[in-house]
Amino acid sequence: MPSVRSIAPCASDATGVTVAHMTIMIPAWVDGTLKPVEKLEAHQRGLKHKAVSVFVLNKGQVLIQQRAMHKYHTPGHWANTCCTHPAWDEDPADCAVRRLEEELGIKGLYPSHRDEIEYKADVGNGLTEHEVVQVYVADAPDNLQFKPNPDEVMATRWVDFHELSADVAQHPAKYTPWLRIYLQDYTAAIFGDLMRA
Repeated sequence: MPSVRSIAPCASDATGVTVAHMTIMIPAWVDGTLKPVEKLEAHQRGLKHKAVSVFVLNKGQVLIQQRAMHKYHTPGHWANTCCTHPAWDEDPADCAVRRLEEELGIKGLYPSHRDEIEYKADVGNGLTEHEVVQVYVADAPDNLQFKPNPDEVMATRWVDFHELSADVAQHPAKYTPWLRIYLQDYTAAIFGDLMRA
């Protein structure tokens, strides 16, 4: 079991509370047992739950997204390419592929697993993220096509990895807590040789 990382308020997650009036149930631990729990409830209770994060890379650059302003926490914060919760019984690798398409319209990328990271973060408004995250990385072609879903994403940009790391350190409030944790504590595990480029 990875150690738990904690961080002060500033962000998390990537999907809305409901989709077409359908309740979203995510895998969360309740009294030590993994159960399907409504997503907002999991955040309100601070339950440990499963998550998936994806980084899409191209020649030393990272594709990041700015979360839509109507998100129920951390609206407008910059995050990694894609971050979400798997559905109950959904394979995390399948979830990574699915959410790349749903959030960004990216098709044909099949990210590789890099690490499992557990962190805990106060994300404001009485909500807590306590995630066990499967982190994936995908190398994008130069001609990668994508079309962000405005219900999920308000902006995207490619940024040099080292510039991103420096900006996160200098202006942490602009970024989600998981991205800050990834860059502060798990750079080698996630990015490998990229950090020495």
